[in-house]
Amino acid sequence: MDRRGLLIILSSPSGAGKSTLAGRLRAWDNSLQFSVSATTRAPRAGEVAGKDYVFVDVPEFQKQVADGEMLEHAKVFENYYGSPETPVRAAINTGRDVLFDIDWQGAQQISNSALQEHVLSIFILPPSIAELHRRLVSRGQDAPDVIERRMQKSWDEISHWDGYNYVLINDDLDETEERLKTIISAERLRRSQQPALVGHVRALQTEFGEMA
Repeated sequence: MDRRGLLIILSSPSGAGKSTLAGRLRAWDNSLQFSVSATTRAPRAGEVAGKDYVFVDVPEFQKQVADGEMLEHAKVFENYYGSPETPVRAAINTGRDVLFDIDWQGAQQISNSALQEHVLSIFILPPSIAELHRRLVSRGQDAPDVIERRMQKSWDEISHWDGYNYVLINDDLDETEERLKTIISAERLRRSQQPALVGHVRALQTEFGEMA
């Protein structure tokens, strides 16, 4: 194996563009594996179980948490969300990066987990609060009261910006995408992601000793 996979975390307040950017990253590199979250909320129109989310009831979700099967979990807007650990660990052990579209609570839990050395966390900021509100309204997915709740929650999300490895202001989607690609390409070369390096250095030391 040339390298271990990264746990790439993207977080932002709703409307800042993380889901769009996550989709662009997967189009850029189809080897990126999206972490399919488990949730207790009902499926929305067009969502496919096992592809968009793993849909479970509350007792089953709580059992998985109690059994230590969730890498991270949180309650958001009356529903539970979490990332099952087993598929994530299997992916990074075979050199596949796993992409997470999660909030600051989940990012913090993963960053403090047993897999923390493989974490790459990136927070996406909007250019302004007014623009954030405009994006939420223009996408036409939520009722006005839901938009208001998301706006109220946005500052709590933004206040945790300094807990991430990288922070990007998404004032231009194409430019932000390019910056993300640059970050990921560089982080894949991080020493902790290259398990073969130790063996290579030892081989060099042996070779050097034989020449002395």
